[in-house]
Amino acid sequence: MSSPARFDRGHTDDLMTFLTASPSPYHAVANAAERLEKAGFRQLAETDTWEGTAGGKFVLRGGAIIAWYVPEGAEAHTPFRIVGAHTDSPNLRVKPLPDTGSQGWRQIAVEIYGGTLLNTWLDRDLGLAGRLTLRDGSHRLVNVDRALLRVPQLAVHLDRAVNTDGLKLDKQRHMQPIWGLGDVQEGDLIRFLEEEEGLAAGEVTGWDLMVHSIEPPSYLGRDHELVAGPRMDNLISVHAGTAALTAVSASESLPYIPVLAAFDHEENGSQSDTGADGPLLGNVLERSVFARGGTYEDRARAFAGTICLSSDTGHAVHPNYAERHDPTHQPRANDGPILKVNVNQRYATDGSGRAVFAAACEKAGVPWQNFVSNNAMPCGTTIGPITAARHGIATVDIGVAILSMHSARELCGADDPYLLANALVAFLEG
Repeated sequence: MSSPARFDRGHTDDLMTFLTASPSPYHAVANAAERLEKAGFRQLAETDTWEGTAGGKFVLRGGAIIAWYVPEGAEAHTPFRIVGAHTDSPNLRVKPLPDTGSQGWRQIAVEIYGGTLLNTWLDRDLGLAGRLTLRDGSHRLVNVDRALLRVPQLAVHLDRAVNTDGLKLDKQRHMQPIWGLGDVQEGDLIRFLEEEEGLAAGEVTGWDLMVHSIEPPSYLGRDHELVAGPRMDNLISVHAGTAALTAVSASESLPYIPVLAAFDHEENGSQSDTGADGPLLGNVLERSVFARGGTYEDRARAFAGTICLSSDTGHAVHPNYAERHDPTHQPRANDGPILKVNVNQRYATDGSGRAVFAAACEKAGVPWQNFVSNNAMPCGTTIGPITAARHGIATVDIGVAILSMHSARELCGADDPYLLANALVAFLEG
């Protein structure tokens, strides 16, 4: 499976472009929306009245996007086929009062977002990206994609035991990046961003900002059979889901309504108006039913026949820590997407869901693998169980196996994103 000539790498090349252009959830949904618009989808405002016409549509809210395609002749009770994903990644996020410093160094105050591997942010050249809110209530995306910030590690001479006792980082004291020299000046960072964006002083009144590694994604290995890059968890799935939805929208007939649901805030529990534990997905699906003249009975029928593939990254077996994995379930890079199972409902997959995923992979000619956690290790979770419980929708957890999950820079097989996208196309086509 790892031969570099086996698959066209065009999909993975495009994924790398998408990763670079999406340093924040807000950029990720903007880039997904741009691709959908090129495929004929149109944006709907949640405050407008929706019509039940056929075609591709999408809704944006913050760092979340819900997109769907209504085939010609779709009835009000037509079920949905949903690809679920999330747009956020663990990182360092700017605090409300960002300007700080010590000992003649100017620094930026950051808060730890999600379960990030702290040490992977040390001694990296970091940029700054996110969303600015202007005085009139509008938003402006910002991306300073150059070496602006750095979190310097303490020299080994001053921490002689670091290589024997391990690195110990205090989230408050040790993770504040530097960005210059001199005295701390209140409002300095926001003034800098206003100048970057050509805005008048005082125009920015709110912000949602985060740091990112400016090192671009790259192929890795003798035969370029691997890819290293940022935010693979979980922009691999957002990119694949967007590609799959645009592909199936060109189909002449579809028995289901295909949907992409990419949420924010998965890395800290999904409880927000743009998270999977919020009402966004349910509201959009219900409004689609009602816009096509449906009743509550039609809504219930549609939801009862709906299936969601919750696509998120999972753990490839680590060659240096193989004992941390289940001995009989050890996913490998470039052996296809993984089916994620946990009987304690950290993942939503059951036997019926396994059959749905297996059928999609068989139709697409895609190999697939099984993943369960080592019984002695706690199992992670994702939006799958939340989607199933909140909406009563049958859900299956899948994804691409990676190494270095929650690092500033992760690693996957170069063929696996393409294999995932093909499996998603087959699933959405039914």
